[in-house]
Amino acid sequence: MVNRPRLAVVSPFLDKQHGTERCVAEQVERLARDYEVHVYSSRVTDVDPSRIFWHRVPALPGSHLLAYCWWFLANHLWRWWDRRFRGLHFDLTYTPGINCLDADVISVHIVFAEFYRQVKKELSLRQSPVPSWPRLIHRRLYYKLIMGLEPVIYGRKEVLLTTVSRKTAEDLTRFGRFQTPIIYHGLSHERFNPEKRQRLREQSRRLLGLSGSTFCLLLVGNDWMKKGLVTLLDALGSIQPAPVRLLVVGRDDPTPYRFVIRRNGIESCVDFLPPRSDVEFYYSATDAYVSPSLEDAFGLPPLEAMACGLPAIVSRQAGVSEVITHGVDGLILEDPRDAGALASMIGGLYEDAALRQRLGENGAKTALQYTWDRNAAELGALFDQVIAKRTNQSLFGTQEIE
Repeated sequence: MVNRPRLAVVSPFLDKQHGTERCVAEQVERLARDYEVHVYSSRVTDVDPSRIFWHRVPALPGSHLLAYCWWFLANHLWRWWDRRFRGLHFDLTYTPGINCLDADVISVHIVFAEFYRQVKKELSLRQSPVPSWPRLIHRRLYYKLIMGLEPVIYGRKEVLLTTVSRKTAEDLTRFGRFQTPIIYHGLSHERFNPEKRQRLREQSRRLLGLSGSTFCLLLVGNDWMKKGLVTLLDALGSIQPAPVRLLVVGRDDPTPYRFVIRRNGIESCVDFLPPRSDVEFYYSATDAYVSPSLEDAFGLPPLEAMACGLPAIVSRQAGVSEVITHGVDGLILEDPRDAGALASMIGGLYEDAALRQRLGENGAKTALQYTWDRNAAELGALFDQVIAKRTNQSLFGTQEIE
């Protein structure tokens, strides 16, 4: 039996409920066919444990900033222990983002230096209510830490960076990284498709208390500030009294947005709901997906919504806009803070059933191009290149291989 290359995957946690972690979980399952995969993580769910070796790195309870600092230190310590005392040596170390100093391949899902520039105004203490200051200060400290690590890690010429969108690749040029390979996210088309959405639609709307005449919008994800929720709430306020409802799904605290809701007089039009493992339940109940992101490397929910046949509105600042043709298979908001333009787009979808149908049908066709098998195959090809290059260097020393 031929020994498979040994791969270390370093990620704080893996599941299929979060964007970046879902991507890595899907990759790991497929890479395990050709690699001996060792996952260094605090928590692993939604992945077949028989196909991987999980090295549990204990998590530190407390604030996100302290937990991250501990994680960054601990995963190095755990891997050093395994090398020193268990003889575990890896052919390649892979991680999504800023998780360790010694990765060979990094999938970049967000460049925090660019993200911070986009959301700096929303993080201002002067423009925020005093009760929100501790949360904002914590976020600013965390972002500053990551921004300090980015040039150190992404600036290493020996590490191969790959990104999830052209936008992210362009953001990396600030670190002197050019021509970065792009690997777009994939989808589970068995879960997300128009037929399933239609099959679940009546039951989903009934359980959510949506009447037949209610036009329902959906936003899914965490970090609602980054997702452009304020712009969306302002847009919703300007199209009243149309019977439009907004479902916001995620784990964020809705308290900071209550003022915006009251200011727009839309208290009865907005529902904050918890995530579900069967997120297609929400796609089935709604009529359009809206995500005016201030900054988003890609964004899986809009593509999942498209796969279900929902018309989607995304901002130009989201990487997913790269796979959408405006007016053909979705709508693209050029300025994520332009609530008036967003309200016009939402109003157009509300009033034009034919437009909704055309965008939904074309969006579903576009989404079919993106699968997790394709994603993992492209990533695996990059891994093979790195391992082959390293093998050649060990055989021929530092001599350049032509």
